[in-house]
Amino acid sequence: MARSRWYKDMVFYQIWPRSFKDGNGDGMGDLWGVLEKLDYIQSLGCDGIWFSPIYPSPGADCGYDIADYMDIDPQFGGMEAFQKVLEGCHQRGMKLVMDLVVNHTSDEHEWFQKSRQRIDPYTDYYIWRPAREDGKLPNNWDSNFEGKAWTFDEVRGEYYLHLFAVKQPDLNMDNPLVREEVKKILRFWLDMGVDGFREDVITYISKKEGLPDDHLFPIYKGMPCYNHGPHIHEYLAEFKRDVFDHYDCFTLAEAPLVWPKRALKYIDEEQGQLDMMIQFQCQCADCLFTDYLPTKFSLHRMKHAFSSWQKKLWGKAWNMLYLENHDHPRIISRYGSEQYWKQSGKTLAAAMLFQQGTPFIYQGQEIGMLNWQPESADMYEDVQTRYNYAHSNLSKPEDVRLKKMWRSSRDSARTPVQWDDSENAGFTTGTPWFYVNRNYREINVAQQESDPDSILHFYRKAIHLRKELPVVRHGQYREHFFLNGKVYCYSRKMVGEKLLVICSFTEKGTKAKFPAGFDKSTAQCILHNYPDFDSTTLRPYECRVYLWEE
Repeated sequence: MARSRWYKDMVFYQIWPRSFKDGNGDGMGDLWGVLEKLDYIQSLGCDGIWFSPIYPSPGADCGYDIADYMDIDPQFGGMEAFQKVLEGCHQRGMKLVMDLVVNHTSDEHEWFQKSRQRIDPYTDYYIWRPAREDGKLPNNWDSNFEGKAWTFDEVRGEYYLHLFAVKQPDLNMDNPLVREEVKKILRFWLDMGVDGFREDVITYISKKEGLPDDHLFPIYKGMPCYNHGPHIHEYLAEFKRDVFDHYDCFTLAEAPLVWPKRALKYIDEEQGQLDMMIQFQCQCADCLFTDYLPTKFSLHRMKHAFSSWQKKLWGKAWNMLYLENHDHPRIISRYGSEQYWKQSGKTLAAAMLFQQGTPFIYQGQEIGMLNWQPESADMYEDVQTRYNYAHSNLSKPEDVRLKKMWRSSRDSARTPVQWDDSENAGFTTGTPWFYVNRNYREINVAQQESDPDSILHFYRKAIHLRKELPVVRHGQYREHFFLNGKVYCYSRKMVGEKLLVICSFTEKGTKAKFPAGFDKSTAQCILHNYPDFDSTTLRPYECRVYLWEE
């Protein structure tokens, strides 16, 4: 089947279902709430939805520990609600994308329960190893969430591998029966009408043969042995050949620790196995490798990440653009300024939305939601946050350790969406499953709907412009003034049309510079975040987007 690559003209909206909207009053976000808000999502200019996992799950990792791949969790409304949301999306001309999590399952999945009992054909569905002769763990790998990557199972009498939480055992993708199970899952949802998949840590599914010790990485030991493993392209090509090539769908790969050159082996439009890639470089402008090793924000690092992917994928592959998702703290609290909340929220939007690629907006990003700051660590829900807090530097005062979690925790982006200033931010009429950010009376959708100068309306206008202007899809990207540590400036150029984006990232005024060839007399400023502006100065977090014909 010919692939139409329809995703290139779209803007997606990511829904983390637990915290989006509760439609039945039980305190948990659900698909009935999503159905209620489809018109709102469409009003943003978004014409696609990506759901974080909504399958049955014990909830050890908020749904990323799946117990049944071919059903919808009753707490989200079950299959009935899903069918109505799918139908509602397609009636509006919107696409719906599911989260595919096949590096691991829940330990409560039927496959694992039978594997631990050595019941065929499930015996080798997971990665089991005995202890070494000296009684030590099978190797020295770390998990990403909870200590070492091996846990002993009393029933089987062996250790199982889990690169994430203890309750998330890794599947053995080297077993062809497991790959056939994955294909069944894909066909099940695609036949139902789902339009594609975001593939969770998909570059981890092939482990180095023999599972050797890792003597290279100081943290997350083992990653060189399972990220981009020996059979990864073979297995992805198999899924593409046997399933994806028979549907007009798209695939988005989550790929930690990947750079453009390696990414092209996955997403090159001529030879790749996938359509787009979620890279982490754009999330590392204020940290070292992980959010839990924070550093001072560097505009240079952010610009380098954006420009590198724009330039190196040009003409070969398609970018996935994002600033926020469920795995990272809120971007204004990181790269922007809570003091200049409105201005920096708009500047960050402009910085991303006029690059080439398909943007993904995370729920609440469009109203500038900020990091949550709980009074105590036991208020956190996230398994990764709890582990990192318990094992952080115990010699430091509790308030210092807690502030690090405010800055680093995934839960900072998982508080309920703030719909209005009523009780529980309009998220639920019941008791919310998780804490609502205290600032919901000042930051909410209803307030911003009535304010023409809001972040919400800025997103709407920016998304409208990027869809209206061919230069945003087709224009070549060029960064200007790359040594400037206060301003991000780039242009997009095609025959007959040119776009210039200028974004200030400082709380102080700075000089406005324009690249050679820019004609202020003929250029039209089509988007800006201050009511007026002059040609010589950029105010704190000021942004402008210019358009002119050549």
